Amino acid sequence: MKKYILFFAIIVLSSCSSSKSTGDKWVGKTKQNLMKSWGTPIRVFDNSTNGEILVYADQIYDESNRNNSREAGSSSWNYTYMYVDTSGKVSSFRTEKQNYSPQSLDTDKMATMNSLTVK
Repeated sequence: MKKYILFFAIIVLSSCSSSKSTGDKWVGKTKQNLMKSWGTPIRVFDNSTNGEILVYADQIYDESNRNNSREAGSSSWNYTYMYVDTSGKVSSFRTEKQNYSPQSLDTDKMATMNSLTVK
């Protein structure tokens, strides 16, 4: 019985000790594997000769100021930008929180943001 408890404790501790972020786990993986796991990105941008940028976004609602009204609270967006190289593999990623919607992302701005990515 002690062996099972020790084995279970090792499994739990090793799974909790991982310091890799979600994006780190995908660097080096294929675009197809990413899309199978995360689904279709909300936007895709051409990254000139470097490949493309897949944009994933989650809308976060702030309901602290609603006061039991039926109107929606303010919202922000958590963005994850996955940079895919010309060979079809994730080369880097970047995350940020913004107040603008994915429809207002600018393709010219996205192409110049490659220098801000995490490698």
